[in-house]
Amino acid sequence: MDTKVQSESTLRDKAIILLAAGVFAGGVWAYYAYPEVSLLLRVLGVLVGVALAVLVALQSAQGQALWSFIHGSRVELLKVVWPTREEALQTTGAVFIFAVLMGLFFWLLDLFLLWFTRFLTGQGG
Repeated sequence: MDTKVQSESTLRDKAIILLAAGVFAGGVWAYYAYPEVSLLLRVLGVLVGVALAVLVALQSAQGQALWSFIHGSRVELLKVVWPTREEALQTTGAVFIFAVLMGLFFWLLDLFLLWFTRFLTGQGG
């Protein structure tokens, strides 16, 4: 009996997702089907179609799982301790200085390897 319930739930979820895709496709189709209507109204129609498709998709098990994940992510984001402005500037400065030094190092290494290769092959003049 459990597999029958899961099968019906899966079939229901697939139908909901298919309906949401149809609503989205309908909004996009209407955008191109009515070129004589103002651009603003057509764009609003697409946005309404997207919003309705999202609302329909959230009724499925996958949509509810996604909503639960988004809510959990938001809760976790509130727990983050963000750096102060001074800490952010110091870290950014350290990364910038390190990147410049490594760039200079690899540029000098490249020049040395170019000179050494020309010296070995006799093309250095």
